[in-house]
Amino acid sequence: MAAEFDSAPDRAAEHTAAARPAGPEHPVADAPPAPVTRTGFAGWRDRRPFWGGLLVTLAGAEILFTEKAPMHMVIRIGLLGLGGYIVPMLMVLCGLLLIFHPVQRVFYSLVAVLATLGSWITSNIGGFFIGLLLGLVGSTLAFGWLPDQPLSKRKARRHAEREATPA
Repeated sequence: MAAEFDSAPDRAAEHTAAARPAGPEHPVADAPPAPVTRTGFAGWRDRRPFWGGLLVTLAGAEILFTEKAPMHMVIRIGLLGLGGYIVPMLMVLCGLLLIFHPVQRVFYSLVAVLATLGSWITSNIGGFFIGLLLGLVGSTLAFGWLPDQPLSKRKARRHAEREATPA
């Protein structure tokens, strides 16, 4: 019985030695980094234009906030400022759709940039420039996002360091 347990590690060592390629050993530094797959929220966030959608959503919320602000300089155009509420709600909707339905990101980002530019006229100069800038940057980020991009070397190194350190 003891002989069976003693020979098992020897056989495992033989199999691993046989599986190694013959030839000169390559240093680890020259090898390309292994693809890093994240799990949890970070992995979910990496598979969609999260930051662009978040910025567009925040821009729409900020513009809606400036519409409801009790200020004397608030501009109302048209049917009691109905456009001032519809355009930022469309921006919030586009931002949420960018986050939760990234397949149509090009269409949603184009609608978001058009709504953002429309907020210049309908919603107090685009939420006093803050919402306008957030919406333009967010929709541009979402339009430029590409799925299945490998992590940068710095992110891959940081992820490997986190995995190597014991918790």
